[in-house]
Formats: sequence, C-alpha cells, structure tokens
Amino acid sequence: MSQEVVCVDFWANGFGMRVRIALREKGVQFEIKEEDLQVKERSKLVLEMNPVYRSIPILIHHGKPVIGSINIVEYIDEAWKEGPALLPADPLDRAKARFWSDYIDKMLFSVQTKFLKSKGDEKEESKAELIANLKQLEQVLDDKKYFGGDQFNFLDIMLITFSSMFSGYEQHGNFLIGVECPKLMAWVKRCRERESVASTLPDDREMYELHKIWYGIE
Repeated sequence: MSQEVVCVDFWANGFGMRVRIALREKGVQFEIKEEDLQVKERSKLVLEMNPVYRSIPILIHHGKPVIGSINIVEYIDEAWKEGPALLPADPLDRAKARFWSDYIDKMLFSVQTKFLKSKGDEKEESKAELIANLKQLEQVLDDKKYFGGDQFNFLDIMLITFSSMFSGYEQHGNFLIGVECPKLMAWVKRCRERESVASTLPDDREMYELHKIWYGIE
C-alpha cells in the first residue's frame, strides 16, 4: 500500500463515514480502498486485516489494522495529537460522549433497520420509536452549537453520518424531522457546512435509493 494511512470502506457506510470525517478534521492525508458491500464476498484485504468480523471500516496505519468505527475515531484522536481534540478533555464528558455513541449504535441504528424493513402497524410503532430516539438526542444537544459545545467533536462525528438518511426517513415515514426536532436539524445544517462533513457525506437521495434496494423497499 502506497500510503501510511488507509481507510477501507464503502461510500454509503455510515460507520465508515465517521472515520473519514475524523481523519479530515485532524488534517490527516489518507487513501481510500473501496470495499463494495453490495457483493457478499469480502476482499482479500478485508479478510486479511479483519479476519474476526470481516467487516468495514478498517483503518490501516503503518500496515496495522484498527477495527470498529468508535474505536477507530478514538485511535485517530490519540494517534494524531497535533490536530484538534475530538474527545472532550474532561473524563466525565468523555464518558458521556462514549455513552451516547453507544446509544446511537445500539438504539438508533437498530430502530432504523426495523423502521425501513417493517410494514403496517409495526412500521408505525418503529417510526414512533425512531422519532423518540431523535428527540432524546436533541435533548442531549439542547441549545449548544454542537454536542461538544462550541467545538465540533466526537459525538457530533458519531451522529452526523446518520443524517444522510434523514431525508429517507422523512420520505419513508411521511413526517418532517425539522418539525419533530428543529434543534437537531439546525445542528445538521451547521455540521454540513464543515468541509470534513460536506466532503464525506453522500447525496441523500442516493443513500435512500441504495437502502431501498438493501431492505427490499418498493
């Protein structure tokens, strides 16, 4: 591999987008190795670098792999001290950021999957749960500019990649996130004005169209 830092990822992988945003926030030059998640077979590189889970994203630094999006972003923050800090300096604030990151992955992502795949009453129930999850996160944001206060940081990175599916949520469920969670949508707008985010997040329509294929949505 020609570069010191390589990100193995798929363009529509929200978890991998976190890694690319974090690297760009830190000003780290990196190479992207595209792994097509639309095919079942994983590449030789993925099998070699992540033989346990065979999943992406994978950060390869000096030829050594780092696995798991949350773990990778923490690694980036520790490995490149010269850039802006991503995790809060205060231990309690760091613990809170990790807690809500876990909430996003365990609650929001699982509800998103259920919402997109379900039908009838189950879909309405999952839509209500999805909105409740977003409102919970909006309460955490409160009136702050970013989840990290005045500074865009770790928890912002964890959640902003999900915003590439917000338009899809609205189309799929016939509701407006801006009505349900106005502060959260204002935060999305601020985040998307950042170069690191704007250059990473894909087109919302393309994201939803791909998810429609993945989840068999007509």
